[in-house]
Amino acid sequence: MSDPDIPTTDVHAIPAAIGDDLVVLDVREHHEWAAGHIDGAIHIPLGELPVRVGELDPSVRTLVVCHLGGRSARATQWLHAQGHDVTNVDGGMEAWEQAGRPVVS
Repeated sequence: MSDPDIPTTDVHAIPAAIGDDLVVLDVREHHEWAAGHIDGAIHIPLGELPVRVGELDPSVRTLVVCHLGGRSARATQWLHAQGHDVTNVDGGMEAWEQAGRPVVS
């Protein structure tokens, strides 16, 4: 099901402590973000990404997350084409929470 042209990672491959060398971009809608998100993540809903892309540093490794991985895969593909160092988080926030990773609201 996953597209081999879209860089993707499993949630278990993500370091437990996300440092300054890694950014998490959450492309879910505002109500989804408010319900719970990864601490320190940047929130840019998918529909706003083309006009807000300037807020992202293309040279910093960025993990892109949504609810299940579909929207983040589209965002990853688009950002990758723009020259960004991006990777889609397979399974999205659903996989993140199932792995016992912390969420803030």
